[in-house]
Amino acid sequence: MSSHKPNIETRFEQGLFASRWLMAPMYLGLVVSLAMLTVIFLKELAYYAPKTFTLTADQGILAILTLIDLSLAANLLLIVVFSGYENFVSKLDLEDNRDRPSWMGKVDFSGLKMKLIASIVAISGIHLLKVFMEIGKKGSEVPLNQTQLFWMVAIHLTFVASGVLLALMDWLAGKTTKH
Repeated sequence: MSSHKPNIETRFEQGLFASRWLMAPMYLGLVVSLAMLTVIFLKELAYYAPKTFTLTADQGILAILTLIDLSLAANLLLIVVFSGYENFVSKLDLEDNRDRPSWMGKVDFSGLKMKLIASIVAISGIHLLKVFMEIGKKGSEVPLNQTQLFWMVAIHLTFVASGVLLALMDWLAGKTTKH
């Protein structure tokens, strides 16, 4: 009996394997969204920079937190684009590039999940901090709404708990010999 698979099965499997390229336009779309985020960052920077000498310390911190928030979101996008592409579509042939970040090619799906949830927790925490800093200030852009504040804290804690549970699941999976 021949050890070769039937021709139709081989073609079907090759087609399934080639279907990974359907993800490529999605990663390209994420690159476009990174460009959009860059424009938003520059708009925020252009808005706050001329006000540098008139901002209070708290207003300056809020402006900086806004910029940090945007840069964290951009970092998250890059991680998803690079790691997702390399894990699910094709390896990036950049071995001779000295500027290649050391984590590229080393972040597996589990690592990607952990970086994703850590970034979401950081972004959520920064947003929550910005709201907390505005509480009780005269002329605040954010009126105190206890129900909204409760839900923001609850959602943030849900992100934190999700991150801890994902880390625990990955740790348990790493300890298990059978997968």
